[in-house]
Amino acid sequence: MFESLSIGKTALLLCISSESEEEKIRETSILNGYKVLKGRVGSMDSAKIFAAVETAAKKECLIREIYRDEHQLYHAVLEAYSSICRGQVGLGNILRTAGLTFSIVRGPRVLGDDSDGEWIAVALYGSMGAPKRGYEHEVMGLGINPI
Repeated sequence: MFESLSIGKTALLLCISSESEEEKIRETSILNGYKVLKGRVGSMDSAKIFAAVETAAKKECLIREIYRDEHQLYHAVLEAYSSICRGQVGLGNILRTAGLTFSIVRGPRVLGDDSDGEWIAVALYGSMGAPKRGYEHEVMGLGINPI
């Protein structure tokens, strides 16, 4: 089932996977030449979500502290974030909060084809809504950019 995952599918599946599925996806991803990371973040502040993803990526060496890596990660997060916000980018200032799982995948865009260089994919999955339990709904977003 997980033998031939693209960078986007890998990010999405890793983000929504259970612990037992996650291990198989990680193993397959590494065999396919991907670096993967999964984490969690929750906030009413958009900046905290971006910072959590970037900090995790740096800590786990998925990006280097150079402009190109940081910039492409930012744009991948922004694409995914725009999706979960339905184009209305903003949380706390419009009384919304998010509880998210995120995944980051770095590697070839197409399996077995390194001629296209490295790419980075960010998936976000979780809940968003008014800052009151029971007033949220599921959201999911994906962003992919070349490095």
